[in-house]
Amino acid sequence: MRALQQTSLDGPQDLHLITDAPVPTPGPGEVLIRVTAAGVNFVDISQARGTFAGGPRPPYLAGIEAAGEVTAVGAGVTAPRPGAHVVGAGIKGGAFAEYMLLPAAAAVPVPAGWADEQALGLVVNWPTALAAVKTLGEVTAGQTVLIQAAAGATGQAAVRIAKHFGATVIAAASPGKHEIVRALGADHVIDSGADVLRLTEGAGVDLVLESVGGATFEAGLAAAKRVTGRVVVYGLAGGAAKISNWDLVYKHQIHLIGLNIGVLIQTVPQIFGELSGLVAAGVLGPGRPTVHPLADGPKALAELEARATVGKLALKP
Repeated sequence: MRALQQTSLDGPQDLHLITDAPVPTPGPGEVLIRVTAAGVNFVDISQARGTFAGGPRPPYLAGIEAAGEVTAVGAGVTAPRPGAHVVGAGIKGGAFAEYMLLPAAAAVPVPAGWADEQALGLVVNWPTALAAVKTLGEVTAGQTVLIQAAAGATGQAAVRIAKHFGATVIAAASPGKHEIVRALGADHVIDSGADVLRLTEGAGVDLVLESVGGATFEAGLAAAKRVTGRVVVYGLAGGAAKISNWDLVYKHQIHLIGLNIGVLIQTVPQIFGELSGLVAAGVLGPGRPTVHPLADGPKALAELEARATVGKLALKP
């Protein structure tokens, strides 16, 4: 089968199209899907650069998120059955290919009336955003939320979720992406790294969603309200950042919360059920990813890493 193989830990430039990858066979508890669309995520970049904890070693078939049709099931699997259309994620990879193995328990049905590619994000971006805003961020009506990287797939979902729960949203994005974020309902749209304290008249925000890292991480800590402010960290696209116990005692008296969506789903699987409420409320609808052919995967990942993209990206095998 055709697939994208990562051959080094030097980044997406060493992601190459191959045509002789073996079609995998589902083991106990697994399903095999014919991939019709694969989601592109920052996890793919982290794995390609060797910064993802416990990530695969090259050479490996890349991609963690895919949607498609179940073609075979392993021992012990009663659902989903062959012919069903599902979306799922697997940290072991293999999504950037014509076929992918998924744990049956992680295969979520594509909602009725949706194309497979429209369901990308249901198992990665939307649960991450929901967890950051509500499950861990505990936002309530009337509070103020700062969302970094608001034009990305998870950032856009977070804007919509935060507004749904009655928050005032300050969305940070590069200047060329402001109108896109504003159209989602953000109350204030600012450049990345802008002075949030000035916008809040020195009060700070109740919740910061931080996925960038680097200097933006420090800015997010400074933007949170003293004592009661929360900072949920769920990514490090711009590089690692450090904070010490001295910082927390003397500089940033805030609640710092780490979010790994894979760990959260294993611990709190009911978060997928909570997404159905967002669908019913009209907050979560069919996605509109920017679709690239499989062969253009390295280019799509490079553009995502350079933060030159907006919203969800997908690859078509």
